[in-house]
Amino acid sequence: MNDGLIADRFSVSGCLLGTAVGDAIGLPYENLSRRRAQKLLGPPDRHRFFFRRGMVSDDTEHACLVAQSLIASGLDAGEFQRQFARRLRRWLCGVPAGVGKATLFAGFRLCLGFSPDRSGVFSAGNGPAMRSPLLGLIARDERHLADLVHASTRITHTDPKAEWAAHAVALAAREAGRSENPDAGRYLHTVRAAIGENGEELLELLHAAVDSASRGQPTPDFAAALGFPQRVTGYALHTVPVAVQAWLLHPRDFSQAVTSVIECGGDADTTAAIVGGIVGAAVGVEGIPKAWIDGLFEHPRSAAWMNRLAEQLARVAESGNPEQPIRLPLLPLLVRNLLFLSIVLTHGFRRLLPPY
Repeated sequence: MNDGLIADRFSVSGCLLGTAVGDAIGLPYENLSRRRAQKLLGPPDRHRFFFRRGMVSDDTEHACLVAQSLIASGLDAGEFQRQFARRLRRWLCGVPAGVGKATLFAGFRLCLGFSPDRSGVFSAGNGPAMRSPLLGLIARDERHLADLVHASTRITHTDPKAEWAAHAVALAAREAGRSENPDAGRYLHTVRAAIGENGEELLELLHAAVDSASRGQPTPDFAAALGFPQRVTGYALHTVPVAVQAWLLHPRDFSQAVTSVIECGGDADTTAAIVGGIVGAAVGVEGIPKAWIDGLFEHPRSAAWMNRLAEQLARVAESGNPEQPIRLPLLPLLVRNLLFLSIVLTHGFRRLLPPY
Protein backbone atom coordinates (compact mmCIF):
# COMPACT_ATOMS: atom_id res chain seq x y z
CA MET A 1 0.00 0.00 0.00
CA ASN A 2 1.25 3.44 -0.90
CA ASP A 3 0.98 6.01 1.89
CA GLY A 4 2.33 8.87 -0.21
CA LEU A 5 1.06 10.59 -3.31
CA ILE A 6 3.47 9.05 -5.81
CA ALA A 7 2.42 5.58 -6.90
CA ASP A 8 4.47 2.49 -6.20
CA ARG A 9 4.66 -0.75 -8.15
CA PHE A 10 2.04 -2.40 -5.91
CA SER A 11 -0.74 0.04 -6.75
CA VAL A 12 0.19 0.64 -10.40
CA SER A 13 0.36 -3.07 -11.21
CA GLY A 14 -2.89 -3.71 -9.35
CA CYS A 15 -4.56 -0.84 -11.19
CA LEU A 16 -3.52 -1.95 -14.68
CA LEU A 17 -4.18 -5.67 -14.14
CA GLY A 18 -7.40 -4.81 -12.30
CA THR A 19 -8.57 -2.81 -15.30
CA ALA A 20 -7.82 -5.72 -17.62
CA VAL A 21 -9.52 -8.35 -15.48
CA GLY A 22 -12.62 -6.24 -14.88
CA ASP A 23 -12.82 -5.49 -18.58
CA ALA A 24 -12.49 -9.17 -19.54
CA ILE A 25 -15.04 -10.44 -16.99
CA GLY A 26 -17.54 -7.76 -18.02
CA LEU A 27 -17.06 -7.93 -21.79
CA PRO A 28 -19.49 -10.82 -22.56
CA TYR A 29 -22.20 -8.88 -20.69
CA GLU A 30 -21.72 -5.62 -22.60
CA ASN A 31 -24.99 -3.93 -23.61
CA LEU A 32 -27.15 -6.72 -22.17
CA SER A 33 -29.93 -5.87 -19.75
CA ARG A 34 -29.76 -7.33 -16.25
CA ARG A 35 -32.59 -9.73 -17.05
CA ARG A 36 -31.19 -10.98 -20.37
CA ALA A 37 -27.64 -11.29 -19.02
CA GLN A 38 -28.79 -13.57 -16.22
CA LYS A 39 -30.76 -15.78 -18.62
CA LEU A 40 -28.13 -15.89 -21.35
CA LEU A 41 -24.87 -16.05 -19.40
CA GLY A 42 -25.51 -16.51 -15.70
CA PRO A 43 -23.58 -14.77 -12.92
CA PRO A 44 -20.35 -12.87 -13.76
CA ASP A 45 -18.23 -15.06 -11.52
CA ARG A 46 -15.77 -16.32 -14.16
CA HIS A 47 -14.59 -15.69 -17.70
CA ARG A 48 -17.33 -16.38 -20.23
CA PHE A 49 -15.94 -14.83 -23.41
CA PHE A 50 -14.15 -17.73 -25.10
CA PHE A 51 -14.23 -21.27 -23.64
CA ARG A 52 -13.93 -20.06 -20.03
CA ARG A 53 -11.20 -17.61 -21.03
CA GLY A 54 -11.32 -13.83 -21.22
CA MET A 55 -10.07 -11.15 -23.62
CA VAL A 56 -9.83 -7.39 -23.14
CA SER A 57 -11.43 -4.56 -25.09
CA ASP A 58 -10.55 -0.93 -25.80
CA ASP A 59 -10.84 -0.11 -22.08
CA THR A 60 -7.65 -2.02 -21.28
CA GLU A 61 -5.98 -1.13 -24.55
CA HIS A 62 -6.36 2.58 -23.78
CA ALA A 63 -5.05 2.07 -20.24
CA CYS A 64 -1.94 0.49 -21.76
CA LEU A 65 -1.59 3.34 -24.26
CA VAL A 66 -1.80 5.80 -21.38
CA ALA A 67 0.89 3.90 -19.48
CA GLN A 68 3.20 3.83 -22.51
CA SER A 69 2.64 7.52 -23.16
CA LEU A 70 3.35 8.46 -19.56
CA ILE A 71 6.57 6.46 -19.64
CA ALA A 72 7.73 8.04 -22.90
CA SER A 73 6.89 11.56 -21.68
CA GLY A 74 8.42 11.32 -18.22
CA LEU A 75 4.97 12.45 -16.96
CA ASP A 76 5.13 15.84 -18.68
CA ALA A 77 1.49 16.64 -19.55
CA GLY A 78 2.15 18.29 -22.91
CA GLU A 79 4.47 15.56 -24.09
CA PHE A 80 2.10 12.94 -22.71
CA GLN A 81 -0.67 14.27 -24.96
CA ARG A 82 1.59 14.15 -28.02
CA GLN A 83 2.75 10.63 -27.20
CA PHE A 84 -0.82 9.47 -26.59
CA ALA A 85 -1.98 10.95 -29.91
CA ARG A 86 0.76 9.11 -31.76
CA ARG A 87 -0.11 5.81 -30.10
CA LEU A 88 -3.83 6.33 -30.65
CA ARG A 89 -3.22 6.64 -34.38
CA ARG A 90 -1.13 3.47 -34.35
CA TRP A 91 -3.80 1.69 -32.31
CA LEU A 92 -6.42 2.46 -34.95
CA CYS A 93 -4.15 0.95 -37.61
CA GLY A 94 -4.39 -2.33 -35.67
CA VAL A 95 -8.11 -2.60 -36.58
CA PRO A 96 -9.50 -2.71 -33.03
CA ALA A 97 -13.08 -3.87 -32.53
CA GLY A 98 -15.72 -1.99 -30.57
CA VAL A 99 -14.24 1.51 -30.76
CA GLY A 100 -16.42 4.23 -29.25
CA LYS A 101 -17.87 6.68 -31.76
CA ALA A 102 -16.20 9.77 -30.29
CA THR A 103 -12.83 8.02 -30.06
CA LEU A 104 -13.16 6.76 -33.63
CA PHE A 105 -13.95 10.23 -35.00
CA ALA A 106 -11.13 11.78 -32.95
CA GLY A 107 -8.72 9.13 -34.19
CA PHE A 108 -9.64 9.87 -37.80
CA ARG A 109 -9.12 13.57 -37.17
CA LEU A 110 -5.66 12.81 -35.76
CA CYS A 111 -4.86 10.77 -38.85
CA LEU A 112 -5.96 13.70 -41.01
CA GLY A 113 -3.43 15.94 -39.30
CA PHE A 114 -5.46 17.64 -36.56
CA SER A 115 -3.37 18.52 -33.52
CA PRO A 116 -4.10 16.61 -30.27
CA ASP A 117 -5.71 19.67 -28.68
CA ARG A 118 -8.12 20.03 -31.64
CA SER A 119 -8.88 16.41 -32.48
CA GLY A 120 -11.59 15.79 -29.88
CA VAL A 121 -15.34 15.84 -30.56
CA PHE A 122 -18.13 17.12 -28.33
CA SER A 123 -19.15 14.04 -26.38
CA ALA A 124 -19.57 13.02 -22.75
CA GLY A 125 -18.94 9.34 -23.32
CA ASN A 126 -16.93 7.37 -20.78
CA GLY A 127 -13.78 6.90 -22.89
CA PRO A 128 -11.68 9.37 -20.85
CA ALA A 129 -12.97 7.92 -17.56
CA MET A 130 -11.99 4.38 -18.49
CA ARG A 131 -8.36 5.34 -19.04
CA SER A 132 -7.92 7.72 -16.09
CA PRO A 133 -7.26 5.55 -12.98
CA LEU A 134 -3.51 5.37 -13.73
CA LEU A 135 -3.37 9.17 -13.95
CA GLY A 136 -4.59 9.48 -10.38
CA LEU A 137 -1.87 7.17 -9.15
CA ILE A 138 1.15 8.72 -10.83
CA ALA A 139 0.37 12.46 -10.68
CA ARG A 140 2.77 14.44 -8.47
CA ASP A 141 0.09 16.76 -7.10
CA GLU A 142 -3.42 18.00 -7.82
CA ARG A 143 -2.31 20.55 -10.44
CA HIS A 144 -0.31 17.93 -12.26
CA LEU A 145 -3.27 15.55 -12.14
CA ALA A 146 -5.60 18.20 -13.59
CA ASP A 147 -3.15 18.79 -16.46
CA LEU A 148 -2.87 15.08 -17.22
CA VAL A 149 -6.64 14.51 -17.11
CA HIS A 150 -7.21 17.50 -19.38
CA ALA A 151 -4.58 16.29 -21.85
CA SER A 152 -6.00 12.76 -21.88
CA THR A 153 -9.62 13.85 -22.23
CA ARG A 154 -9.42 16.62 -24.82
CA ILE A 155 -7.70 14.44 -27.36
CA THR A 156 -10.99 12.57 -27.91
CA HIS A 157 -13.79 14.30 -25.92
CA THR A 158 -14.40 18.05 -25.54
CA ASP A 159 -17.57 18.05 -23.41
CA PRO A 160 -16.52 19.28 -19.93
CA LYS A 161 -18.65 16.53 -18.38
CA ALA A 162 -16.33 13.90 -19.82
CA GLU A 163 -13.36 15.62 -18.18
CA TRP A 164 -15.14 16.00 -14.83
CA ALA A 165 -16.02 12.31 -14.85
CA ALA A 166 -12.46 11.30 -15.78
CA HIS A 167 -11.12 13.51 -12.99
CA ALA A 168 -13.49 11.91 -10.49
CA VAL A 169 -12.28 8.43 -11.47
CA ALA A 170 -8.62 9.49 -11.28
CA LEU A 171 -9.18 10.90 -7.79
CA ALA A 172 -10.95 7.70 -6.73
CA ALA A 173 -7.92 5.65 -7.77
CA ARG A 174 -5.68 8.15 -5.98
CA GLU A 175 -7.71 7.77 -2.79
CA ALA A 176 -7.80 3.97 -3.13
CA GLY A 177 -4.05 3.74 -3.65
CA ARG A 178 -3.06 5.92 -0.71
CA SER A 179 -5.08 4.48 2.19
CA GLU A 180 -6.17 1.14 3.64
CA ASN A 181 -9.70 2.51 4.00
CA PRO A 182 -10.96 5.21 1.63
CA ASP A 183 -12.17 8.42 3.21
CA ALA A 184 -15.37 9.27 1.31
CA GLY A 185 -15.51 12.78 2.75
CA ARG A 186 -11.95 13.53 1.68
CA TYR A 187 -12.69 12.09 -1.75
CA LEU A 188 -15.74 14.32 -2.25
CA HIS A 189 -13.77 17.34 -1.08
CA THR A 190 -10.98 16.72 -3.61
CA VAL A 191 -13.48 16.17 -6.43
CA ARG A 192 -15.31 19.42 -5.61
CA ALA A 193 -12.02 21.32 -5.52
CA ALA A 194 -11.00 19.78 -8.85
CA ILE A 195 -14.14 20.28 -10.95
CA GLY A 196 -15.65 23.37 -9.31
CA GLU A 197 -19.22 24.60 -9.20
CA ASN A 198 -19.88 23.88 -12.85
CA GLY A 199 -19.73 20.18 -12.08
CA GLU A 200 -22.57 20.32 -9.55
CA GLU A 201 -24.60 17.69 -11.41
CA LEU A 202 -21.81 15.13 -11.09
CA LEU A 203 -21.13 16.16 -7.50
CA GLU A 204 -24.75 15.51 -6.55
CA LEU A 205 -24.57 12.05 -8.11
CA LEU A 206 -21.31 11.30 -6.28
CA HIS A 207 -22.86 12.41 -2.99
CA ALA A 208 -25.69 9.98 -3.70
CA ALA A 209 -23.12 7.24 -4.38
CA VAL A 210 -21.36 7.92 -1.07
CA ASP A 211 -24.65 7.91 0.84
CA SER A 212 -25.74 4.68 -0.86
CA ALA A 213 -22.49 2.90 -0.04
CA SER A 214 -22.61 4.08 3.57
CA ARG A 215 -26.04 2.46 3.87
CA GLY A 216 -24.82 -0.80 2.35
CA GLN A 217 -27.20 -0.55 -0.59
CA PRO A 218 -26.36 -3.13 -3.31
CA THR A 219 -24.92 -1.52 -6.41
CA PRO A 220 -27.68 -2.76 -8.77
CA ASP A 221 -30.25 -1.21 -6.42
CA PHE A 222 -28.36 2.07 -6.46
CA ALA A 223 -28.28 2.01 -10.25
CA ALA A 224 -32.02 1.36 -10.31
CA ALA A 225 -32.59 4.29 -7.93
CA LEU A 226 -30.73 6.53 -10.39
CA GLY A 227 -33.13 5.43 -13.12
CA PHE A 228 -31.21 2.49 -14.58
CA PRO A 229 -33.10 -0.62 -13.46
CA GLN A 230 -31.85 -2.77 -16.36
CA ARG A 231 -28.69 -1.17 -17.72
CA VAL A 232 -26.14 1.58 -17.10
CA THR A 233 -25.45 3.66 -20.18
CA GLY A 234 -22.12 4.78 -21.62
CA TYR A 235 -22.79 8.40 -20.64
CA ALA A 236 -20.04 9.43 -18.25
CA LEU A 237 -22.38 10.92 -15.64
CA HIS A 238 -24.27 7.62 -15.52
CA THR A 239 -21.23 5.34 -15.51
CA VAL A 240 -18.98 7.05 -12.99
CA PRO A 241 -21.36 7.41 -9.99
CA VAL A 242 -22.26 3.71 -10.23
CA ALA A 243 -18.58 2.76 -10.43
CA VAL A 244 -17.71 4.97 -7.45
CA GLN A 245 -20.54 3.45 -5.40
CA ALA A 246 -19.29 -0.08 -6.14
CA TRP A 247 -15.76 0.92 -5.08
CA LEU A 248 -16.88 2.51 -1.82
CA LEU A 249 -19.17 -0.42 -1.03
CA HIS A 250 -16.41 -3.00 -1.63
CA PRO A 251 -13.15 -1.02 -1.31
CA ARG A 252 -10.94 -4.07 -0.74
CA ASP A 253 -13.01 -6.89 -2.25
CA PHE A 254 -12.10 -6.98 -5.92
CA SER A 255 -14.41 -9.76 -7.02
CA GLN A 256 -17.46 -8.33 -5.22
CA ALA A 257 -16.88 -4.83 -6.56
CA VAL A 258 -16.48 -6.01 -10.16
CA THR A 259 -19.32 -8.52 -9.99
CA SER A 260 -21.77 -6.02 -8.49
CA VAL A 261 -21.20 -3.42 -11.19
CA ILE A 262 -21.50 -5.98 -14.01
CA GLU A 263 -24.81 -7.09 -12.54
CA CYS A 264 -26.16 -3.58 -13.22
CA GLY A 265 -26.23 -4.39 -16.95
CA GLY A 266 -25.42 -2.10 -19.85
CA ASP A 267 -21.85 -0.94 -20.51
CA ALA A 268 -20.55 -3.70 -18.28
CA ASP A 269 -17.00 -4.00 -19.59
CA THR A 270 -16.29 -0.30 -19.05
CA THR A 271 -17.91 -0.03 -15.63
CA ALA A 272 -16.05 -3.18 -14.53
CA ALA A 273 -12.78 -1.90 -15.98
CA ILE A 274 -13.11 1.39 -14.07
CA VAL A 275 -13.98 -0.35 -10.80
CA GLY A 276 -11.27 -2.95 -11.39
CA GLY A 277 -8.67 -0.22 -11.86
CA ILE A 278 -9.73 1.64 -8.71
CA VAL A 279 -10.00 -1.38 -6.41
CA GLY A 280 -6.92 -2.95 -7.99
CA ALA A 281 -4.93 0.11 -6.91
CA ALA A 282 -5.93 -0.67 -3.33
CA VAL A 283 -5.42 -4.43 -3.24
CA GLY A 284 -2.59 -4.93 -5.74
CA VAL A 285 -2.22 -7.91 -8.05
CA GLU A 286 -2.36 -10.26 -5.06
CA GLY A 287 -5.88 -9.06 -4.27
CA ILE A 288 -7.21 -9.94 -7.72
CA PRO A 289 -8.51 -13.53 -8.05
CA LYS A 290 -5.65 -15.55 -9.53
CA ALA A 291 -8.02 -17.61 -11.66
CA TRP A 292 -9.27 -14.40 -13.28
CA ILE A 293 -5.73 -13.26 -14.13
CA ASP A 294 -4.67 -16.72 -15.35
CA GLY A 295 -7.85 -16.89 -17.43
CA LEU A 296 -6.86 -13.96 -19.62
CA PHE A 297 -6.43 -15.26 -23.18
CA GLU A 298 -4.22 -12.48 -24.50
CA HIS A 299 -1.16 -12.27 -26.71
CA PRO A 300 0.95 -10.22 -27.16
CA ARG A 301 -0.74 -7.95 -24.59
CA SER A 302 -0.50 -10.64 -21.91
CA ALA A 303 -0.88 -10.27 -18.16
CA ALA A 304 2.89 -10.64 -17.83
CA TRP A 305 3.44 -7.90 -20.43
CA MET A 306 1.04 -5.56 -18.63
CA ASN A 307 2.77 -6.24 -15.33
CA ARG A 308 6.15 -5.31 -16.84
CA LEU A 309 4.61 -2.15 -18.28
CA ALA A 310 3.22 -1.21 -14.86
CA GLU A 311 6.60 -1.77 -13.23
CA GLN A 312 8.23 0.48 -15.80
CA LEU A 313 5.61 3.18 -15.22
CA ALA A 314 6.15 3.04 -11.45
CA ARG A 315 9.88 3.47 -12.01
CA VAL A 316 9.37 6.50 -14.25
CA ALA A 317 6.88 7.99 -11.78
CA GLU A 318 9.55 7.79 -9.09
CA SER A 319 12.45 9.09 -11.18
CA GLY A 320 10.64 11.53 -13.49
CA ASN A 321 12.94 10.46 -16.32
CA PRO A 322 11.35 9.35 -19.60
CA GLU A 323 12.12 5.90 -20.95
CA GLN A 324 11.37 3.95 -24.10
CA PRO A 325 8.24 1.99 -23.17
CA ILE A 326 7.99 -1.69 -23.97
CA ARG A 327 6.06 -2.13 -27.20
CA LEU A 328 3.72 -4.60 -28.84
CA PRO A 329 4.61 -6.17 -32.20
CA LEU A 330 2.09 -5.10 -34.83
CA LEU A 331 1.64 -8.38 -36.75
CA PRO A 332 0.71 -10.56 -33.73
CA LEU A 333 -1.55 -7.73 -32.59
CA LEU A 334 -3.37 -7.73 -35.93
CA VAL A 335 -3.87 -11.49 -35.71
CA ARG A 336 -5.17 -11.15 -32.17
CA ASN A 337 -7.58 -8.38 -33.17
CA LEU A 338 -9.00 -10.45 -36.04
CA LEU A 339 -9.57 -13.36 -33.65
CA PHE A 340 -11.17 -11.00 -31.15
CA LEU A 341 -13.49 -9.59 -33.83
CA SER A 342 -14.60 -13.08 -34.88
CA ILE A 343 -15.45 -13.99 -31.28
CA VAL A 344 -17.36 -10.72 -30.80
CA LEU A 345 -19.39 -11.47 -33.94
CA THR A 346 -20.11 -14.97 -32.63
CA HIS A 347 -21.43 -13.45 -29.41
CA GLY A 348 -23.56 -11.09 -31.48
CA PHE A 349 -25.17 -13.94 -33.40
CA ARG A 350 -25.69 -15.88 -30.19
CA ARG A 351 -27.66 -12.96 -28.76
CA LEU A 352 -30.18 -13.33 -31.57
CA LEU A 353 -31.21 -16.69 -30.16
CA PRO A 354 -33.22 -17.58 -27.03
CA PRO A 355 -33.51 -17.42 -24.11
CA TYR A 356 -34.92 -13.91 -24.29
